[in-house]
Order: sequence, then C-alpha cells, then structure tokens
Amino acid sequence: MDFLNKVLFVPLNILPFYVLALVIGFTVHEFSHAYVANKFGDPTARLLGRVTLNPAAHIDLLGMILLLIAGFGWARPVPVNRENFSRPRLMGILVSAAGPVSNLLVALLTAIIYYALNYFGLIGSFANNRIDIAIYTFVEYMILMNCFLFIFNLIPLPPLDGYRILSDWLPPRISVRLQRVEQWAMLLFLLLVFIQPLRAVTIQPLYQLANTLGGSFYTLGNLLFGG
Repeated sequence: MDFLNKVLFVPLNILPFYVLALVIGFTVHEFSHAYVANKFGDPTARLLGRVTLNPAAHIDLLGMILLLIAGFGWARPVPVNRENFSRPRLMGILVSAAGPVSNLLVALLTAIIYYALNYFGLIGSFANNRIDIAIYTFVEYMILMNCFLFIFNLIPLPPLDGYRILSDWLPPRISVRLQRVEQWAMLLFLLLVFIQPLRAVTIQPLYQLANTLGGSFYTLGNLLFGG
C-alpha cells in the first residue's frame, strides 16, 4: 500500500473518485469533438463509433496510466477531416474548442447540481456520514479534473486542442512551419512525466489554477442556493 501511495498521483482512498472523474471528463471531451465535427459535415468520427458517451470508445490505456502516476495524460484523439467542412479553418477551431469547453461546462454543472441537491435536502443529511463525504469528494474531483482538462487542453502544444486552435487561426504559411515541432511533442510530455522539477513548474501550477477556477464555481453555487 505504501508503495502504491508513493507511485500514484493521488492517495488510494481517493483513487476511485479521481478515476471516475477522469473517465467522465475524457468521455465528454472526446464526444464533444466528435459530435461537433459530425454536425459540421465531417462523418469521420461518427463512422468510427466516436459520437458516443460510451467511455470504451474514448479511453486510452497509456494516457490513463500516466494520469494515475503523473497527474496528466490523454484520451484517444478524435480523427477530424477538415476537408469535409464548408469553412475548414473556422469550423476546425470550433471543433477543437468543443472539447475543453465541454469540460468547463461539466465542472460548472457539477457545482450547480451539487448545491441544488444540497439546498433541497437530497444530500448532506445521510445518517451515514461516509456517504456525504464520498459524494463531496466525487464532486470535488469532478470539478477539479474537468477544470484541469479545460486549462491543460488549451495549451498551444501538439497534440493538444490549444495547438489545433492556434494552427487553424494562424495564416497557412505559419501553420506549416508549426508542424515541424509536432514530432517533439511526445518527448516533451515524457520529460514532464519523469523529471520532477519540470513537473513542479508546469503541471502543478495548472492544478493550482484549476483549483482556483473550480473555487469560483463553488462560490456561484453558494450564491445561487443561499450557501
């Protein structure tokens, strides 16, 4: 047990909530990419069975393992053929943005639903206090991890959504030059995983920012439902 606690990014007693929040966050994120791409006329993801909320269609095993040990990872990327869009650059940006925005909405809705249920007495009054603690812990990680996925995926580095947005927004001649750095993306992420000082000044601040953003949703929930 001590060994696992040292290896894992979160303590073992938190692990189920952390994993469930990530599975939901990843699934909604990738589904949103696929759904919006299909709506804009690209059936690629739909034909591959990606316009679904079934986690099995989206979860990447290696990406999940890295999330468990390093605090960040990835799901299976949704294939998008921009040539099927009537306005490739604009629709490409919207498809890329759909994933992070969906995570932000999940975090916001989780906070609102939690405070609404608490306000109407549907949670927070169980005879077994462990149930209340479990619900709160799950809500906490749902908000934190979805805020993290929102922020992390907007970083303009390949293969993240922020890079795809930047690539579609910039003039084509500059976008072509950016493609030269794509080959180094995996190496960069592996360095962030295995070199602790790098992780401390990159991934960790993102979690702090996600925590701050999530805190604003708690504040909103309090305002809406009277604390």
